[in-house]
Amino acid sequence: MSRYTGPSWKLSRRLGVSLSGTGKELAKRPYAPGQHGPNQRKKLSEYALQLQEKQKLRHMYGVNERQFVRIFNDAGKMSGIHGENFMILLESRLDNLVYRLGLARTRRAARQLVNHGHVMVDGSRVDIPSYRVKPGQAISLRERSRNLTAVKESLEVNDFTPAYVSFDEEKLEGTYTRLPERSELPAEITEALIVEWYSR
Repeated sequence: MSRYTGPSWKLSRRLGVSLSGTGKELAKRPYAPGQHGPNQRKKLSEYALQLQEKQKLRHMYGVNERQFVRIFNDAGKMSGIHGENFMILLESRLDNLVYRLGLARTRRAARQLVNHGHVMVDGSRVDIPSYRVKPGQAISLRERSRNLTAVKESLEVNDFTPAYVSFDEEKLEGTYTRLPERSELPAEITEALIVEWYSR
């Protein structure tokens, strides 16, 4: 199954969560798209709730189903709580950390930055968005990529950097200092429902 490339705002409204992280999708019309969107009061079954939660997280990080299952299985091999480990592994993706550092306004834009070879990890160019960054590794932009308009605009509007990353605005270099805690990850996700979905 290939990566979703359809209208992201419609999808955000369908799932009831801002997939871009900006919140713009739900600001004007915080209900499902379509003629009957504002009037839907249908009670969801347990199956539907689990599926919706899985789709929320999958689309939030821009991961296809095969990758998503692989990361879920990797999380199951780690010690600790399965659902939390799963979210930590998703948060450790290179494209996500580029977004968290404020070098891109959305995860989609961060993915494009990585794909086009603008990003380096520990001084080496990495163009794989799913690259799993380890705590202590440094993320920076290539010399010729530091003047990109998209990067400058993103840094201007960025007003929050999570505690598990540090960022030097002068060098345009950030470090993944530690693994995030559950309280620092998206609160709108109930990861227990995703674990239940895959445990069926």
